[in-house]
Amino acid sequence: MTAPRFDTPMPSAFQELAPDDPSEVGGYRLRARLGAGGMGRVYLAHTPGGRPVALKVVRPELAEDPEFRHRFAQEVASARRIHGLYTAQVVDSGTDATTPWLATTYVPGPSLQQVVHRHGPLPERTVLLLLAGIAEALQAIHAAGVVHRDLKPGNVLIAADGPRVIDFGIARAADASPLTGTGLRIGSPGFMAPEQALGLPATAATDVFALGALIACTGSGMPPFGDGPEPISLYRAVHEEPDLSHLPYGLHELVRYCLAKNPEDRPGTAWLIEAARRHPATGGELRFSDGWLPQQVGSELHRHTDLPTTPAPPATVLDPAPAPVPADVPTARAMPAPAPTRPEPAPTTGRRAATTTRRSARTALLTTAALLTGAAAAAFLLLNADYLDDPGDPGDQDTTATSLPSSTGTTPTPSSASSRPTTTPDYTVPYTNLELTSPDSDYEIDLRTGKVSRETPAWYLGRETGEFYIPDDSTAYIPPAGTPTLPDCLKGLDTQPTSALPFTTLRAGRSFCVRAYGGRDIAIIRILNNPSDDGPVKLSVTYYHRTT
Repeated sequence: MTAPRFDTPMPSAFQELAPDDPSEVGGYRLRARLGAGGMGRVYLAHTPGGRPVALKVVRPELAEDPEFRHRFAQEVASARRIHGLYTAQVVDSGTDATTPWLATTYVPGPSLQQVVHRHGPLPERTVLLLLAGIAEALQAIHAAGVVHRDLKPGNVLIAADGPRVIDFGIARAADASPLTGTGLRIGSPGFMAPEQALGLPATAATDVFALGALIACTGSGMPPFGDGPEPISLYRAVHEEPDLSHLPYGLHELVRYCLAKNPEDRPGTAWLIEAARRHPATGGELRFSDGWLPQQVGSELHRHTDLPTTPAPPATVLDPAPAPVPADVPTARAMPAPAPTRPEPAPTTGRRAATTTRRSARTALLTTAALLTGAAAAAFLLLNADYLDDPGDPGDQDTTATSLPSSTGTTPTPSSASSRPTTTPDYTVPYTNLELTSPDSDYEIDLRTGKVSRETPAWYLGRETGEFYIPDDSTAYIPPAGTPTLPDCLKGLDTQPTSALPFTTLRAGRSFCVRAYGGRDIAIIRILNNPSDDGPVKLSVTYYHRTT
């Protein structure tokens, strides 16, 4: 494989939207195209709060197949339960849309396929670190009962802090589609296990085979069974030994174990991680520290972190051109700044339109008052904007009177949520000691709204396989005993952060703190009964939001 000259300008990581690309999908405004594959196109978009996401839109011919749509919905539901550090988290989806779509966290880096194509084989230590990170990703995927089925360099993204596996399990949705018999093959021939080539069921061992082929390709620059015509690659995978002649000798044994023809002879992911740790090239330590990538590859990551800028929207009637200011009227700089307003709860799909309507109505009211009463009155209204809220409006007060999905027939009990929240310097308390019941592990707690939901919200608490889990970009703190105060949480989150929340530690009566990405939201959670994977779990939650 010939890599390009290092002084050759790299193409942009973001492609302009084409005339046939949609401008908006599922309420997400598309900014650029990231790529395309057998399942559809991938776009760069942003959440309402400004976080970038990768949004995949399914091919129209697949979207027209009822069996595919059914499988796609099932696999997306399973993928949302995967919370590995080396996977791209599923954050939203539109399985019932005319054209189904899926949104995951945006990973600022190229695919492993692009890296090898542009820069050639990677060093042995880099390959071993990738092996360990991808094996850990497979552990999280398999723990959720999912088999990737299409692990290949194109489905691994390279970030500064390690790899991210994408598209896990989604390939299964297309297995039942008639298109698989008319040219759309699920899986990539150079990385398909013998059982896949023979049409047998895929298992976790199938992904281990693909990992072995991926590692061989990353370390040598070519797939172990060649990159010739598809039938030849599949025949070699079933009947012949891999060609490892261009792979560093220190990787031969690991790769051969993974590429065993019999699935039962392949190692598990835990064994592979430990083997990478004990390899002389890693020095007994697996760390994605500075220098784990070759310099030219690390430099390429910047192309993916410089996101396309968004032009300012056109002026509307609510944003009129500024009029000349009379000499006797104080300028905007001299006017007092408006006080922070109470934060809006993160909108869910069913409430987005209602929330937008309320905000628009309030903005129109303030603007009209300002035009009628002058700058002084407008400043007064802005300073007292909270008083314009109707305290009985369920949209603004839903954190204090929430209910479980109707299928459970139960309602959480707010022990003191009906009282006006107390305040702490720099923090508001949207709700306090709100008792919530999660019926089983299919439900997650929306920590911002105080609701129990089957849909994964932006900031959540869930449970599976003997532990609670939180978003990858959140941190937690478990105090030694008792219920912590907000200052206790702030100190512990800074000095003793953790992401491990095992049931063996968190029994009835114990408490822990969770801090959201950005540090503005903190929840103190007290466990009211012994948690388990199945059956109801009762929690008492207090939510703090920093206003400065």
